[in-house]
Amino acid sequence: MPARIFKPAKSATQSGLARTKLWHLQFEQETPREIEPLMGWTSSGDTRQQLNLRFDTKEEAIAYAEREGIPYRVEEPTESRPRTMAYSDNFKFNRTAPWTH
Repeated sequence: MPARIFKPAKSATQSGLARTKLWHLQFEQETPREIEPLMGWTSSGDTRQQLNLRFDTKEEAIAYAEREGIPYRVEEPTESRPRTMAYSDNFKFNRTAPWTH
């Protein structure tokens, strides 16, 4: 069962970068999930997909996967560039778009 090693993205509901520093190793689904007919719950017999291992560096995660014989793929994070803009820029006379609320 392959695993993916990645650095999680920033949460969309928060402006901070908490929980984005560590590298995660997650196993991919081996079997599809099934809907239980009696209660309607979603279930799966594959318990490895519940694991989420965290590492300080990418090299530690790769070393663990190689040591345990786990096939893996690394997803490199895309770094976002912060857009710096002053509040006074909203009221410039040479704005490209008109000011509206």
